[in-house]
Amino acid sequence: MKRFLINLTIISALIFTGSNSFAKDIKFIQLTDTHYALNNNYSKEILEKAIEQINKEKDVSFVIFTGDNINRPRQEDLISFVREANKLNVPYYLAFGDHDVYKHGGLSKLNYISIVKDNNFLYKPKDINYVIKKNGFVFLVVDGAKEVIPGSIGYYKDSTIDWVDEQLTKYKKKPVIILQHFPLIAPKEHNTHKVYKPEKYLEILEKHNNVIAIVSGHYHVNGEKMENGIYHISTPSLLVEPNCYKVIDIVTTPGFSPMIYTELKPVESK
Repeated sequence: MKRFLINLTIISALIFTGSNSFAKDIKFIQLTDTHYALNNNYSKEILEKAIEQINKEKDVSFVIFTGDNINRPRQEDLISFVREANKLNVPYYLAFGDHDVYKHGGLSKLNYISIVKDNNFLYKPKDINYVIKKNGFVFLVVDGAKEVIPGSIGYYKDSTIDWVDEQLTKYKKKPVIILQHFPLIAPKEHNTHKVYKPEKYLEILEKHNNVIAIVSGHYHVNGEKMENGIYHISTPSLLVEPNCYKVIDIVTTPGFSPMIYTELKPVESK
């Protein structure tokens, strides 16, 4: 199957100096909008094939599932999804999407995390928003899903945005990548998939100069755009043909800004 072209961006707005801020090259993979469901054999087949293919990739540090990991907020679907994800040869992390949680249906965010940890004792995150530190980079997994009245409009609470502000201040000498389901810069116009009042979040980002990229899903389309020195990366749904995941390489050179390479890889048919 023909492979997609590699996209490249040079983050020219940021130059990190000093031994404490130098980061090493890192490669990770984004899987998004897998919409896994026990009653949908196709969703299981595609995830299995993707994992088999990812396990053949070299030098992958981790995999991030950026939300809508399951299609319905049901415990049995989540357990089955986690057992499939456990077949990855590298650590994986999860963000919430609008399909993942429904508090009144019995699958709150905290319950979701508990179920994941019960079925993967190696899974470390225990909070809704959390930090991953690897190779000198800081990754913030940021939640914008609603669990009381779920919907496709992203909603970043004030407390969540304040948390982002605190982490960006804490790690001000480190390059930061934000991982979340709902894009702040939409890859296409879609009134039912936008973020509710994103202005405060964007204002916080403008206060800091250490965010180099935001990686999202939700729209089921590929889109990459530089905005105010931040590379906004959106990735299509794994479940939608041509069934792709994204490989993200960040290459560093002392005294220069990180370079981000992305490659959209189709899941090969057997």
